[in-house]
Amino acid sequence: MRKLRMKWRRADEPVMLLAMAVFSLAGSALAQEPPKYQVDASWPRELPNNWIMGQVGGMAVDRQDHIWVLQRTGSDTPDELGASLTPQRSQCCVAAPPVLVFDAQGNLLQSWGGPGEGFDWPKTEHGIYVDKDDNVWIGGSAPTDRHLLKFKSDGHFLKQIGHPSADPPDSSRTDILGRPAGIEVDSTAHEVYVADGYMNRRVIVFDSETGAFKRLWGAYGNPPNDVDPGAYNPTAPVDQQFRNPVHCVHISRDGFVYVCDRTNDRMQVFTKQGKFVKEFSLRPQTLGMGSVWQFAFSNDEHQKFLLVVDGENNVIWTLRREDGTVVGQMGHNGRNAGQFHWVHQLVSDSQGNLYTGEVDTGKRVQKFVLMREKKDH
Repeated sequence: MRKLRMKWRRADEPVMLLAMAVFSLAGSALAQEPPKYQVDASWPRELPNNWIMGQVGGMAVDRQDHIWVLQRTGSDTPDELGASLTPQRSQCCVAAPPVLVFDAQGNLLQSWGGPGEGFDWPKTEHGIYVDKDDNVWIGGSAPTDRHLLKFKSDGHFLKQIGHPSADPPDSSRTDILGRPAGIEVDSTAHEVYVADGYMNRRVIVFDSETGAFKRLWGAYGNPPNDVDPGAYNPTAPVDQQFRNPVHCVHISRDGFVYVCDRTNDRMQVFTKQGKFVKEFSLRPQTLGMGSVWQFAFSNDEHQKFLLVVDGENNVIWTLRREDGTVVGQMGHNGRNAGQFHWVHQLVSDSQGNLYTGEVDTGKRVQKFVLMREKKDH
């Protein structure tokens, strides 16, 4: 059986070679049906201690399929924190700690986070990742959040890369970050990749053990440039640089680095060394905050699909990973279960279930259960 293959004359000039063959739907890799999901309106369970959740700045899944939520206590409003005011305004609520860890049933397992000795807790929490050694990485997107933090899973501080700063953007600097948005660790190579970010326009890689700088790159593998490109225009020539924010970075099982160029409505793919491979546009007529916010790979062996959250259109798009073709969508702008308001984060557990988190006034997490095909007997 001959498969669809992709060759590249130049990094920016793909040539599609379609095999001239008739595929058996049962045997063709392309025939795999996109995954389908059903919202679990009971997840998570009510928080203890009269706590309330704020904007969801980051989400992660660890080796035990525990779901880590990084939420912004500073986004809570006075009416949401009535029980903590003096005099008490209402019977609810109290701000929850920034880091909340849930099991697959929605039970809260542990919580921690906030300012402490020896490190600079971010002003606006953004991005969390749990590596294979159960270390927890946290970033921030406030104007002075120019660093990453590394903790043990119980909240014990380990390392800080960068430091708070009010310096202007400079995507060539390696001593500080630029309001980082997304984090991924390649545990085998001992490297941490950073989508950097709301100020800088790059991907930057550090040694995950020592914090030493390794490499960086911008869109198409170019050196990053901080010149303001002006408002996004879908009819203009493609931008040769990332726009802010560079919002996510993830590594596929076959070793490619996927980057969310959010307000350019595109995802770019690189080798681990930063060589450009290909890109996908996703609803490129989308204005505002863009269409490519965050994503997860499908949990089949070859990760055939990308599940992309779009906080401007408030849907989850299903893309074929091979060529970026949209093969499905889920959700709608709204407040009911399965709908979204500024859906911001998305992760997948080992069973293929999805978990989403919302910002602005959404301030919630949801679970979407992967629907399994029923086999005939």
